[in-house]
Amino acid sequence: MKAAVGVRTIDWADGAIVIIDQTALPLETRLVTLRTVEELRDAIRRLAVRGAMALGVAGALGIALAASRAREDRRDLDRAVDEAARVLVAARPTAVNLAWGIGRAMAARSGGLEAILAEALRVLEADVATNRSIGKRGADLLAGKRRILTHCNAGALAGAEWGTALAVVRVLHERGAIDEVFVSETRPLLQGARLTTWELKDLGVPHRVIVDGAAASLILGGRVDAVVVGADRIAASGDVANKVGTLSHALAAARAGIPFIVAAPESTLDPATSSGDAIVIEERDESEVLEFAGQRIAPPGTRALNLAFDVTPADLVTAIVTERRVIRPAVDAPIASLDA
Repeated sequence: MKAAVGVRTIDWADGAIVIIDQTALPLETRLVTLRTVEELRDAIRRLAVRGAMALGVAGALGIALAASRAREDRRDLDRAVDEAARVLVAARPTAVNLAWGIGRAMAARSGGLEAILAEALRVLEADVATNRSIGKRGADLLAGKRRILTHCNAGALAGAEWGTALAVVRVLHERGAIDEVFVSETRPLLQGARLTTWELKDLGVPHRVIVDGAAASLILGGRVDAVVVGADRIAASGDVANKVGTLSHALAAARAGIPFIVAAPESTLDPATSSGDAIVIEERDESEVLEFAGQRIAPPGTRALNLAFDVTPADLVTAIVTERRVIRPAVDAPIASLDA
């Protein structure tokens, strides 16, 4: 599945980055061409491109974009990519994949533009294979769990093609092993209601949207067999940063005694961060909470605290599924990189 429209969520074409503008979904499928690092930074900030894996690809392609523009403008390549790395990594500080993708492309800078671009395209192609593997491994782990709850969007739109949590759902569906997926709407920007449903509809997976606050009741009421989510950063302790609201689902799953599974690539693991306490939590603009569709919904003068992520402690995580292994934080922490 290529983001349900036959194209990748993010790709490289004719010296530029092409993305599906996720802010326009599900009403419009809009392709946007990004020709400068500043345009990419703004697209990342406004969530036109989002999701851990897609941000990793965006980081790598962003360095290639900077190198390409430097050549065209006859500017110093090293200075251009250094500045691009600084600008891009600051756009979404919680998402470790963004910095990881940037680092991959930067490591090839001694070979010039051609080497940087080649490495960025390797990151892009590897993302597809990585997420297929996550899907199969996660589906094997959840055999017999037919009613799944997921939060935010960790599908094809969150990667180049397949995604993570929804890759697990997709493989289960292909095996005839899904009865229903409960999709939490994911306030305040409704990534679940807008994006995850768009993908599940395309796949033909039975699903229903629930308000975020209904999840715990459904889980404790015995109507959910497992919770499957993605991740934006996983500390060495096994603590998981993901879209705000994830922690509530984990607490309910633990109380109900059902699996709480995190599906994420190895690049989301951050062994250099010892625990969730050290993860920087992004705070987004208050207007996302105080307004809806451009209309104010809170009285004038009311303030909002708009935390984009929360941290789920490792002892609430049943397993972390990557493309290469199943990690059980209760016994496998501290988590080390396989490539260390």
